Amino acid sequence: MSEFISRVLSHDCGAVWQFVKYGLIGVLSTVVQTVVFYTFAITCLKCLKSDDWAVRLCSFPVADVPDTLRAKRFTVATAIGFTFANVFCWLMNRLFVFEPGQYSWYIEFLMFFASSALAVGIALYLSWALIKYFSIMTTAAVFLEISVSLAFNFLIRKFLIFKG
Repeated sequence: MSEFISRVLSHDCGAVWQFVKYGLIGVLSTVVQTVVFYTFAITCLKCLKSDDWAVRLCSFPVADVPDTLRAKRFTVATAIGFTFANVFCWLMNRLFVFEPGQYSWYIEFLMFFASSALAVGIALYLSWALIKYFSIMTTAAVFLEISVSLAFNFLIRKFLIFKG
């Protein structure tokens, strides 16, 4: 059993296990981003409206602010959560999913961060516009931002940043 676990945790475990590990790390990174986001969204960057799912489910405090300000606060809280999650994700992917070494670690990190920033930037702009102009709930924007980033990030990381 320990041989199986060692094999699955290694870099040369095969494409299926590599994708499974990538997915699990993605889930954990999403948890990190979400926890950091909501920590800021309910404290200093209040950006949740009364009809938000998170408010209904968790009784989070509500921000009675215009959608323009809520969209800005959402953007800042997302950027902070993204930064924490991205550092965590890079470390875990480097240790357990992709083989490092195609580039020096700092170039690899910058490429990893830049590709993630591009993906989240596109998704964030779309979410920001939907909040500002169509008044969608903050939590729906969070799900949209996470969903748009997932596929883009895997492809860039697998084929351009790491050794596969």
